[in-house]
Amino acid sequence: MTESEQHPYVEWIVREARRPVVSDPGARARVMAAVRAEPPARRSGFSFARAARRIIQPRAMHLSPATSALLAAGLVGIGVIAGGRFTDRGVHSGGEPSARVAPQPPVSDTVVKFVVIAPRASKVTLVGDFNDWNAAGTPMVRTADSGVWTVTLPLTAGRHVYAYLVDGSTWLTDPGEPLAPDDGFGHANSVRVVSRGPSL
Repeated sequence: MTESEQHPYVEWIVREARRPVVSDPGARARVMAAVRAEPPARRSGFSFARAARRIIQPRAMHLSPATSALLAAGLVGIGVIAGGRFTDRGVHSGGEPSARVAPQPPVSDTVVKFVVIAPRASKVTLVGDFNDWNAAGTPMVRTADSGVWTVTLPLTAGRHVYAYLVDGSTWLTDPGEPLAPDDGFGHANSVRVVSRGPSL
């Protein structure tokens, strides 16, 4: 398309675009003076120092008792949801299998060895307040070709009441330890006081 075939407006725009621009020599100086006269604008961008001051500045929060109770209930709910995701079968509430976590032994101050002589026994277990008197919880091991039964387990420092259960029916006290007061169930029990450090 030639210039003669263009629309009259297009021709006018082309002529205006080709015309040299004449400006007032003092215009630039006046614009710069006006810019310098303006007060500096406050920076509204991010400032790390300003953000840090806002974070560490102490603030007082006033909550009504009802708001405090709701906040506490929400935190407890979060703890229940987060802590209750896994059941004792190793499956969380979604029903998908998960890794089974082995039960951890109680935090102990020392390791204690229990020994009892029961030559005619076929099975001996240690029962006490440290295993909730579980008759099958702490089985003892017979030393080869002898009537000596032993078990070693971690215990917290303090006083522990216990007994030996022979063949699931006979209760024996530990002859090397003092007797505990009557437990009200007709069984005599022994007492062992565990101090911190090895007690083998």
